[in-house]
Amino acid sequence: MQVEKRLTVMALLCTMVISAFAQKERTSAFDSIQHVDEVVVLSNLTFREVIPSHTLKGEQLERLNSHSIADALRYFAGVQLKDYGGVGGIKTINVRSMGSNHLGIYYDGIQLGNAQNGQIDLGQFSMDNVEEISLYNGQKSAIFQPASEFGNAGTVYIRTRRPHFLNGERTHLKTRVKYGSSDLIRFSTLWEQRLSASVTSSVGAEVMNASGKYKFRYRRYKADGTIAYDTTATRQNGDVWAVRAEGNLYGAMEQGGWNVKAYTYHSERGIPGAIVNNVWRRGERQADHNTFFQAGLLRNLSDRFSSRLQAKYAYYVTHYVNRDPKTMLVDNTYKQQELFLSTSNVYEIMRGWSASVAYDFKWNKLREEQGTRNKGQEMKPYRFSNMVSVATAYNQPWMNIQGSLLATFVKDHFPGHNDKKSENVWTPAVFFNIFPLRNKSLSVRAYAKRSFRMPTFNDLYYTEMGNAMLKPETALQYNVGAVYVAPRTSHLASRISHFRLQVDAYYNTIHDKIVAYPKGQQFRWTMLNLGKVHIKGLDVETELEVRAARELILAGRLQYTYQDARDVTDPADTYYNHQIPYIPWHSGSAIFSASYRQWDFNYSFIYAGKRYNQQENIDYNYMPAWYTSDLSLMYRFRWVKTRCKATLEVNNLLDQQYDVILNYPMPGRNYAISMEVEI
Repeated sequence: MQVEKRLTVMALLCTMVISAFAQKERTSAFDSIQHVDEVVVLSNLTFREVIPSHTLKGEQLERLNSHSIADALRYFAGVQLKDYGGVGGIKTINVRSMGSNHLGIYYDGIQLGNAQNGQIDLGQFSMDNVEEISLYNGQKSAIFQPASEFGNAGTVYIRTRRPHFLNGERTHLKTRVKYGSSDLIRFSTLWEQRLSASVTSSVGAEVMNASGKYKFRYRRYKADGTIAYDTTATRQNGDVWAVRAEGNLYGAMEQGGWNVKAYTYHSERGIPGAIVNNVWRRGERQADHNTFFQAGLLRNLSDRFSSRLQAKYAYYVTHYVNRDPKTMLVDNTYKQQELFLSTSNVYEIMRGWSASVAYDFKWNKLREEQGTRNKGQEMKPYRFSNMVSVATAYNQPWMNIQGSLLATFVKDHFPGHNDKKSENVWTPAVFFNIFPLRNKSLSVRAYAKRSFRMPTFNDLYYTEMGNAMLKPETALQYNVGAVYVAPRTSHLASRISHFRLQVDAYYNTIHDKIVAYPKGQQFRWTMLNLGKVHIKGLDVETELEVRAARELILAGRLQYTYQDARDVTDPADTYYNHQIPYIPWHSGSAIFSASYRQWDFNYSFIYAGKRYNQQENIDYNYMPAWYTSDLSLMYRFRWVKTRCKATLEVNNLLDQQYDVILNYPMPGRNYAISMEVEI
């Protein structure tokens, strides 16, 4: 409590006395607005970021052989991916071992939500139309943002492609076809149109179908080291059919801009299940239908004052069926609704000092229709969330300071129950960034932040396991780091066009961690606040680009993560001070690319060290390290008036047999070819 009070006081002092970014930093918030022809994108001061960030964009993303956004995020430092295998397998991530519910994921500026279980399946989002993915630990380096963005322990920003037209252009059309292993067929198209001098549009669609079948070898050992079973088989019931469509309108106006988005996704897939004692479960099916509409308006009301309005409505339906007679029969439909409204405002008090105020309102409702249970037991909770933030930042040539304070007020209603759950939480944060060198090539930074995550509807109200008395999880984050970017004026600039090195050390604690605890009866669990986790870590990331010859460009990106994440809940536990499940001590990735004339070659490598699949770090729960190597070769050419691109991919080149999650074997060596045509 003393630490939290100190953080609160520090944030309030920053809010009252310190400072916000100058007009330059404030206008950088408009970078995402693309004006047509006569108006250009305003300056981008990414080298002045206060908070550690990692970004992949443009051709870097194209070369990664990534089927989904989750695949691309594996190349960021500190990220742990839960992948249940195959093209249609569920994929979720968490950052720095804090759990996926502490991570906010934003799609073109507005958060993706799931009040039911807090999990965002990133496998549902395609890479074909994504222009940039950014990861921030703490929060984004901008005080001009919705209040909810101040509340996450980490954030992922997904920015889709926006139309860019040269003089005389009015239409762009891009089509891509991909065929690969597991009978994968993927077709996508994007149509961009200039409607007027200030309005542009884009419409994209994608269809994907795959059998999900792939061969694997599966071996398990007994406690004495002898082989329990050794299986070579084909993964079944991993088929997926999915269709995605997205439409956008972008408008530019004097001193501002607006955008409107409509998005829909529908999929039907099999869930192959875990392989346990050489037995396959094939009775599970899942269908998802997700639709949302969102809009934003940004306006520079004066030289010193800017305002942004955002709104979103989402409707998600999940139908889960388990007809396996060896397990509990389930036929449930979950329907979620979400309404989000936000206003954020920033004012430049004086040169180098700005302040912001933001207010967000969110309404969530869940309806569970249980096909195998008494209808009276269905849960229909709904939640009102109000968030208010104040933030300030101070910018000088040699220093940036930023402070924020978020107040969150949450109230739940559960029809049929008299008790109404409410939470009022204050979460402060303070960030510092110092540039000790005159040329700004080196920055040294630190931050401290408190955040929390509200229990999900499943945690609180799920019929078999919910606990309405749960407290929110709270997290404290401390980070120190440094970034060095080689100046262009160095004697190596003639060959080395870009060099960047980033190092961050951090210490996180999580209190009142929500865990599932068995009641003693089969299929009977309850949710309790039992956990306390201490996390120590180190992230190192470097980028290098070299012009080796006139037409040969070589580029490399390396990242390494060390994490020590230990359960320190109760000294009486047999797993006290043990590494928490599925978190490796050592992990990393490497990306190497070479471009020569029309040819692009890319090699990527991912490594995850040893870890344990249960709370006790004993031999029986041990999981060995795994690694994969992926290759791609891309050829660009022109045919008549079209730009074409042919790509060959080889994934898991060495055909390693491994699990990310126990008993869910991943695909071995697999291939894909694709052709893209753009007019």
